[in-house]
Amino acid sequence: MRFLRQSLVGVFLASLTLALLIYAAQSITGAVQDYMAKENRPAQGRERVFAVNVRMAESETVTPYLDAFGEVQSRRRLELRAPVGGRVVALSDDFEEGGRVTAGETLVQLDPADAQAALDRAKSDLLDAQVEERDAERSLLLAQDELKAAEDQAELRERALKRQQDLEERGVGSATNVETAELAAASARQAVLARRISVAQAEARVDRTNTHLARARLALEEAERDLEDMTIHARFDGTLSGVTLVEGRLVAANEKLAELVDPRALEVAFRVSTAQYVRLLDENGRLIPAPVTVSLEVTGTDLSAEGMISRDSGSAGEGQSGRLIFASLDDAPGFKPGDFVTVTVREQPLDNVVRLPSSVLDSSGTVLVLGQDERLEVLPVQLVRRQGDDVLLRGDGLEGREVVIGRTPLLGSGVRVRPLRTEAQADLSSEMVELTEERRAMLIDAVEASDRLSDEAKARVLGQLAESRVPAHLVRRLESRTGG
Repeated sequence: MRFLRQSLVGVFLASLTLALLIYAAQSITGAVQDYMAKENRPAQGRERVFAVNVRMAESETVTPYLDAFGEVQSRRRLELRAPVGGRVVALSDDFEEGGRVTAGETLVQLDPADAQAALDRAKSDLLDAQVEERDAERSLLLAQDELKAAEDQAELRERALKRQQDLEERGVGSATNVETAELAAASARQAVLARRISVAQAEARVDRTNTHLARARLALEEAERDLEDMTIHARFDGTLSGVTLVEGRLVAANEKLAELVDPRALEVAFRVSTAQYVRLLDENGRLIPAPVTVSLEVTGTDLSAEGMISRDSGSAGEGQSGRLIFASLDDAPGFKPGDFVTVTVREQPLDNVVRLPSSVLDSSGTVLVLGQDERLEVLPVQLVRRQGDDVLLRGDGLEGREVVIGRTPLLGSGVRVRPLRTEAQADLSSEMVELTEERRAMLIDAVEASDRLSDEAKARVLGQLAESRVPAHLVRRLESRTGG
């Protein structure tokens, strides 16, 4: 019995073990088959939705600007030079580096002794020339009187000769008397000729004295100028720079003593590219007087001044490119000639452009806009201008579309997104208003008459206007265009 019981227990255990092995083999076989079947079955994935920032594209009139670097200059600069040589005997108290002087102020005084002596000699020579002129005029008057007397005497001799000839013809005269009268008439004519020569000589003497008198006056004026040049005055109010002169120094003629600069008549010279220069021309090809802003960044404080373009350089400059432009500054406290500044020029306004961040534009000149079912669409646009971190764009169908800001390689046409609007845009987009029939009809007519909207944009806007409640931002934008 014991043997039979142990045999039955062994058979039971062997049967249980075999059953477990068969179950394990079936489980493994089923798992392998399921795994193999799963690999052959296509994956059922869900569409990925990206969150993107969007901004409404609205046309506006933008005044663009261009930035350049320039140098501040003074429109009034005067080199103080010594017209004549001499020793410095006096200097103004303001004649120093950075000294401020006023118009007419005496700056430098040279030793005037030699110039004063030359002036005195010139005055004496002028007096001698005037005395000689008066003497020559008196001599001319006397020579003219002597000529008159000689002519009268010659006329009397001619009448006497004619009387003797008449007497000889009537037979009451003699040939001796006639010959004597002829000799007397010839002598009188010779005396007239001599007096004429004296008058000519007197007139030549008068001419020579006039020339001598003119030379004396010129010498006097030159001596007076030399004496005046011994004193150097300030031509206008300004500041001195480059001063190297000291009292007692011997200066040469035309030696540079200092430079006088007018700190109030400042201008800035800056260079722009040829493309930027063309944008500053009007329809006649002339440079427009565009307003400019000059700024100088210093530690703690930024200096700025306003001005206006006045002219451009006549040539590009040797070894230079672009164009050199000058702008006069109205009031520029704190600026000095030689400052290196930043120049901002306001260009001519641009109409019907959309200002957006530069991240909306790709290298191919397209932007991503939000389409139906919140899927992205590719829209080609024209880049008008770059303004810092923004771009000015134009494009058909861009007006009124929501443009993706911050494009990534994962975004493209047909991708479904979840738009994230700014708080202001969300408030405007969520604000809805009810329109009267007259107001709704006016807005519909304005949209249908607009030639700036594409057919697709018109259909979308008209669909929104057909609703009982219309977005407030859409109504404001349309009424601003129609003048409502």
